[in-house]
Amino acid sequence: ANPAALKAENGVVSGEGKRATYGQLAALAAQQPVPPKVAIKDPKDFRLVGKPVKRLDTPAKVNGSAEFGIDVKLPGMVYASVEQCPVIGGKVKSFDGAAAKKMPGVIDVVQINDGVAVVANSYWRAKKAREQLKIEWDEGAGASLNSKAIFDGIKAAAGTGKKFVVGKPVGDVAAAMKTEGAKSVKAEYWSQYLAHAPLEPQNFTASVKGGKVLLYGPTQFQTGAVGAVAQVLGVKAEDVTVKTTFLGGGFGRRIELDCIIQAAQLSKAVGRPVKVIWSREDDMTHDFYRPASFNSVQAALGADGKPIAYDWLESSQSVTQRAFGLPKDTLDPFMVEEAVAPYTMPNTAHNLVIHDSGVRVGYWRSVSHPFTIFSNECFIDECAKAAGKDPLEYRLSMLDGKPRFVNVLKEAAARAGWGSPAPAGRGRGIALMTGYDSYIAMVVEASMVGGEVKVHKTTTVADVGLMVNPDTVRAQIQSSIVFGLTAALYDEITFDKGRVQQTNFNNYPMMRMNESPEMAIHLIKSSEKPGGIGEPVTALVMAATANAMAAAPNGKRVRTMPFTKENIAKA
Repeated sequence: ANPAALKAENGVVSGEGKRATYGQLAALAAQQPVPPKVAIKDPKDFRLVGKPVKRLDTPAKVNGSAEFGIDVKLPGMVYASVEQCPVIGGKVKSFDGAAAKKMPGVIDVVQINDGVAVVANSYWRAKKAREQLKIEWDEGAGASLNSKAIFDGIKAAAGTGKKFVVGKPVGDVAAAMKTEGAKSVKAEYWSQYLAHAPLEPQNFTASVKGGKVLLYGPTQFQTGAVGAVAQVLGVKAEDVTVKTTFLGGGFGRRIELDCIIQAAQLSKAVGRPVKVIWSREDDMTHDFYRPASFNSVQAALGADGKPIAYDWLESSQSVTQRAFGLPKDTLDPFMVEEAVAPYTMPNTAHNLVIHDSGVRVGYWRSVSHPFTIFSNECFIDECAKAAGKDPLEYRLSMLDGKPRFVNVLKEAAARAGWGSPAPAGRGRGIALMTGYDSYIAMVVEASMVGGEVKVHKTTTVADVGLMVNPDTVRAQIQSSIVFGLTAALYDEITFDKGRVQQTNFNNYPMMRMNESPEMAIHLIKSSEKPGGIGEPVTALVMAATANAMAAAPNGKRVRTMPFTKENIAKA
């Protein structure tokens, strides 16, 4: 065919009376030599990129036809509810399933790696029969875990553990700290353990038949599911098929494979398709928790009030060691994302201590940005206060040659009315970050009444480079604000005798609609490479809120999350 006569549109190449989909041409296209120069479409010719477009999945989600994992049905499918050790990592010593087997609808009681499962012809019958199980547990090493000892250990490790150098040190921090006449500023910040708490609890369906395995449900890690199930069941990876449904929330929780493996083991055991469903309590008490973090920051301020030395330290736990076997003598980059703040300073040092607290940890929306942005952006505000400077101007004075940072910062300040009096009873806090190649600034308005904080308004300006669908970008920022504020204001996972103390949304609440702030969002038009926006604002709103709390009438500088009445009182 004559290439000039062909047209590529809507996933189809057509011309000279023929047509073929991109998929049909992919294998042959992969065999062609890579052209030395490819003509990229001029942005002025874009028909869809950069324009708000309605999501194709919205009608199905509204009318109920969208298939989530909880909706999956297979012929002959049965249901399972799994009793797991109250201490994560504990094992079954012995169990008696006789009473459970006598319950209505029960098909079998099966011991698997994670505990004892009741399989029945409905989820409710499986769950009720599970309550009749008698299990003796070996609770393991985790039985001694308690929150005070965990946090004491994290802080102690900061002073005694091996330090990994983060980024490239600048100048001589130790010498600069001793500069005569310099003002010393020091602060410590704590970030708490958090659950993922997706609204759709953990579930997965598996069918093992004739050496073939079908895994059907919500997952963020299809290749991991194939590999793990193939290994556990002793089958070939090519004999495992994954069919992914919509996720009723993931946030990193559905990277984990525990529920998927349970479903596969149980389907093999009973010879039928099995859907495993966890209760909210199962999910809350057997998560892979967002690690806690201790961040210590100190600076020496010169005659102009700006830092001449900046020393940042983090002590926390590595998810990558647990999840992917990162060697213990290796820096984990996913613990220190954007640890080096964008501000120009003559002497800087950043260090990480990796400390295993014994808690089962996992990646959580925005990963380590909540630690790094919270500590850096709050500390910059504290330095500005110590120097008697406006927090906005203080930041701008250290951003020479960084136009994208300057642009979003100035735009957010202008749109939020920075410099004019805040509404009565409110303070304004500002924060800046880059994450996943996006540049974002935020101003939060908050009040402090009766020792409690209320966030009234957020103003966010984001430069995410070239946007495919601005409507999706806006939605991700909105959801990140609610997700971040939920964690910042309300939630914490605590441990006692190895047991997670939070069990449901009564003691691990979510931000409700009437508690959500007004959200003003402005998106910068840009032709830079596309950045990510599904996660970073989650971290930014935490720092901006802390800064707004400190600026509010009757405000306080709170360095420990969550910003509950108890932690505010201790600040």
